[in-house]
Amino acid sequence: MNRQRENLVQKAFKILDFNSDGCIDLEEIKMRYNGKQHPEVRSGKRTEDEILTEFMETFEAHHNLMDKSRYDGKVSYGEFLEYYQHISCNIDNDNYFDLMMTNCWNLDGTMNPNNMPFAGT
Repeated sequence: MNRQRENLVQKAFKILDFNSDGCIDLEEIKMRYNGKQHPEVRSGKRTEDEILTEFMETFEAHHNLMDKSRYDGKVSYGEFLEYYQHISCNIDNDNYFDLMMTNCWNLDGTMNPNNMPFAGT
């Protein structure tokens, strides 16, 4: 991953890590990521917490691929970075990576976090 992309990942992590403890937990994700619009939450099949917990586990899964016992419900910067390194490998254009990160994590601050759509929709 080039420096430009890594800077975007670092910026997103800092925005999510409200308490600056070096990890993102479920409460911090809730402040920035709206799971209420997920189809399974809207239909009543699952709760927002279940969806957001599963979403957070994707970051840990990339980092702890072989050992699920290491899941701790917190996403470290290393886990976050590794996830986006995998994503980055599949995106040739830096401008597209920038757009994806900006839209997903509201890096430009233009959207109200409570109105942000769930990324999976």
